[in-house]
Amino acid sequence: MSTVTDNLITQFQKKNEAAFEAIYNLYFKSIYGVVFNIVREDGSAHEITQDVFVKAWQKSETYSPVKGRIFTWLLNIARNAAIDKIRSKEFRKNKQNLNVDFFVDIVEGHQNLDRTTDSIGIKTFVSRLTESCKRLIEFLYFRGYTQKETAETLEMPIGTVKTRNRKCMNSLRDLLDIDEG
Repeated sequence: MSTVTDNLITQFQKKNEAAFEAIYNLYFKSIYGVVFNIVREDGSAHEITQDVFVKAWQKSETYSPVKGRIFTWLLNIARNAAIDKIRSKEFRKNKQNLNVDFFVDIVEGHQNLDRTTDSIGIKTFVSRLTESCKRLIEFLYFRGYTQKETAETLEMPIGTVKTRNRKCMNSLRDLLDIDEG
């Protein structure tokens, strides 16, 4: 990490509002894109994304650069929040009465998703992975599937999904470290 980034994170953890705003501006579009791809609804995606940044602000002291990048930390918070939302009774109840506008939004949103989620260039790194890693990452991180759901969809044992996920994430980290170095 660069000194500028280190300083920004330190200031963020000290509850500096300017640092919060800078992190928000850096990552909002990417986090929103991932959340939208899971919940498939603009209003919910915006609400969840806002909540992610509020939670990150409130729990900023729990972030550790030793464990990973701040984007990864935010992404995990976002992914968990989005999955919690789509599993909630309220969300499922609202989805029972879908209208055609919902499906149009999905198609339009998906066409713009690559650009939205790739504002930090993650697509470039994922594209360098093996096909099996790309597919696994798609289900687990961009579609919001659980490991069990991914195992069922891809017709493989859950242990295999867990092992491959770990290997794929390590490969992705290695690519990010190579490009940064």
